[in-house]
Amino acid sequence: MKIIKYISITFVLSMLLISCDGEVLPKPKGFLSLEYPTANYTKVQSDCPFTFDKNEIALIVPKKKKCWINLEYPALNGTLHLSYIPINGNLDKLLEDVQKLTYEHAVKADAIDPTIYDNKEQNVYGIVYEVEGNAASQAQFYVTDSTKHFLTGSLYFNAKPNYDSIYPAVVYIKKDIRTLIESLQWKE
Repeated sequence: MKIIKYISITFVLSMLLISCDGEVLPKPKGFLSLEYPTANYTKVQSDCPFTFDKNEIALIVPKKKKCWINLEYPALNGTLHLSYIPINGNLDKLLEDVQKLTYEHAVKADAIDPTIYDNKEQNVYGIVYEVEGNAASQAQFYVTDSTKHFLTGSLYFNAKPNYDSIYPAVVYIKKDIRTLIESLQWKE
């Protein structure tokens, strides 16, 4: 009985000594290697009082309200919601609503970075809010001519917010948002 106990203890100690010999290395972090198609843009013409360029992979889905449009990205599982509202002396209220909606995401966001957009030539002014972290929306924006036209946009993904997982898709669609804003023209 003592011999079995002695052999067992010796075996366990031997294994501990042998297993502690190697250098412990942390596992390397893995990054998603997602490839998205090169963006090709086409001009969107509609009955709405504005035109813009959209990525060909985005599908236009009209909503019930006139000039409310969803740009759906099936391959990325995301949607850019566009809402057009004519200005009727209510610009301050519209701006307040956009900022309120954007900063409702501050609870889950790590940061909200506003970028001012100013195109005097096309009479397009606005702000793009880039939302970082596990918030429901990763980008919000509005553009206006400050007298007649007001367009807002919100980017949402059809998945539980996990910023690390959706980050490549967010970067891809944010380029589309920039192109949309830079190509936007109001119809008079």
